[in-house]
Amino acid sequence: MNQSLRAAFLQNFLGHSPDWYKAAIVGFLALNPVLLFTVGPVVAGWALVLEFIFTLAMALKCYPLQPGGLLAIQAVLLGMTTPEAIYHEAEHNFPVIMLLMFMVAGIYFLKDMLLFVFTKVLLGIRSKLILSLLFCSIAAVLSAFLDALTVTAVVIAVAEGFYAIYHKVASGKGYDHSHDSLDDDQVEELHKGDLLAFRAFLRNLMMHAAVGTALGGVTTMVGEPQNLLIAEEAGWEFVEFAARMAPVTAPVFVVGLLTCLLVELTGLFGYGAKLPQPVRKILQEYNQHENDRRTNRQWAAIIVQAFTALYLVIALALHLAEVGIIGLGVIVLATAFCGVTMESQVGHAFEEALPFTTLLVVFFGIVAVIDQQNLFTPIVEWVFTLEGRMQTAMFYVANGALSMISDNVFVATIYISEIKEALDSGRISRETFDALAVAINTGTNIPSVATPNGQAAFLFLLTSALAPLIRLSYGRMVLMALPYTITMSLAGFAAVYYWL
Repeated sequence: MNQSLRAAFLQNFLGHSPDWYKAAIVGFLALNPVLLFTVGPVVAGWALVLEFIFTLAMALKCYPLQPGGLLAIQAVLLGMTTPEAIYHEAEHNFPVIMLLMFMVAGIYFLKDMLLFVFTKVLLGIRSKLILSLLFCSIAAVLSAFLDALTVTAVVIAVAEGFYAIYHKVASGKGYDHSHDSLDDDQVEELHKGDLLAFRAFLRNLMMHAAVGTALGGVTTMVGEPQNLLIAEEAGWEFVEFAARMAPVTAPVFVVGLLTCLLVELTGLFGYGAKLPQPVRKILQEYNQHENDRRTNRQWAAIIVQAFTALYLVIALALHLAEVGIIGLGVIVLATAFCGVTMESQVGHAFEEALPFTTLLVVFFGIVAVIDQQNLFTPIVEWVFTLEGRMQTAMFYVANGALSMISDNVFVATIYISEIKEALDSGRISRETFDALAVAINTGTNIPSVATPNGQAAFLFLLTSALAPLIRLSYGRMVLMALPYTITMSLAGFAAVYYWL
């Protein structure tokens, strides 16, 4: 092989990623077999988990699908998991996969209506404090009855729309011109400072909304996938589930909103950014431009999208079907009555969802390694040796800690299965089972806001097309989530320890 061809292979490997990043991934792939055959599968398994978290943390250097996928493939080749185990994990989470495939695409066809509504909100409310609380609280309320990923998809679509409008104008182009929002070289010098401030402003709102999805998602049985699993094992209906969670979720909700106020008032952890006046002016001019030129057909499309959104809310709140099926209905309604008939038009809607869906299946491969190598078993067994209030509180802590690094549905499945078996065998009472079920649900939902891999909504935001636009990296997400992690986790722990 000549030198130029060897160089071409090296350049093609992970594309434009930095050389040090490529070297790190090669190092991981070389290290894993050594660890497996020298110190055993447990150490090698934990190393693999940390390596995958590294790929998530470096998502702005390289999309995690490629390096994470190489790690998952190697795990299969080394016998740390099997294709059947990965398929089982994917099958178990098939509702989430369908949600991403169809619901996120469905939201794409509601963008005109969403941008219309949220433009009115953004321009109508000048107080950043009120706006932050609004994003956090509305995301929480919607996530209690809808799905956190759906709510996140809505907010991402809105933020992308705002960013694209400003970036286009700041680059000296008209509203209708084609434009690459990733290309900052075209941004005029006059607007560069405002662009940085606008990015910080959008990062603030996105993080408040993302935390809001966790605040609301924990409260009801339809808020998160693991909630439904826990409710089924416990035999709780919608109202009973919400009532049993309330001693923990109610104080955590209040603490979450107070934290939102605190970080905005103090400007700590990257919060407190205001919407620059020149940006507001451009958005106002765009809004007026759109109002002046909006045709009857466009008004009709917005009305149809509004009714489609109403169908979405009702169908999800009443759980009329699996979320993915409801999302498919959104696609059909929003395209059939809005003049979308070409395959190419429909295809664009899936560009945002399918990369993340693929990454999620790779993530299930890592989860399969955790399962097959029993990496969490020692922690589970230790928690069961405790008794009384301390056992309940440690269930909350253990579920929270493990959910920070793994799939919270997977963690909840392990723990709820264990306590159900203990209940059926008579080792624990029904009262203890109920308290532990609440601790498991709140533990997997609340402390897991600490990292993007702890919450699917956070991971979706991190790997979305919006994240590089507003410079939202893994490390920055962890930092901005930190005040929420501390206050909400401590409030949840206190509630679990004293009130359950």
